[in-house]
Amino acid sequence: MYTDPIADYLTRIRNAAKAGHKVVAVPASNIKKEMSRILMEKGYILNYKVEEDNKQGKLKIALKYNGTTPAFKSLERISKPGLRKYANQETMPRVLNGLGVAILSTSKGVMTDKEARTQNVGGEVLCYVY
Repeated sequence: MYTDPIADYLTRIRNAAKAGHKVVAVPASNIKKEMSRILMEKGYILNYKVEEDNKQGKLKIALKYNGTTPAFKSLERISKPGLRKYANQETMPRVLNGLGVAILSTSKGVMTDKEARTQNVGGEVLCYVY
């Protein structure tokens, strides 16, 4: 049993990309599905699909590469179970001066930092992707 499923999700994607795998399977959850949707929309992964089984289900993620290098340079966990990081509209992070993406969990769902700024909401900063 792991205590931080989001960190496990990001680590599995990082390790699979470093090893050159095309597809990685992670245990599914609603927040991981939403994070995968954002990663696909922003072009960091090719696609994802949910395979339901008798318990929790698996999330299969097809990784995207530019030649042999992964489409993302870094997947970095920000808010951890021991130290939560929150941001409001004024303190919203800008990853690489707007070139990267910060994924937030807000009261209106999981979204990027740009979407949160336009909707004028804050929330927990889950991770940075660039």
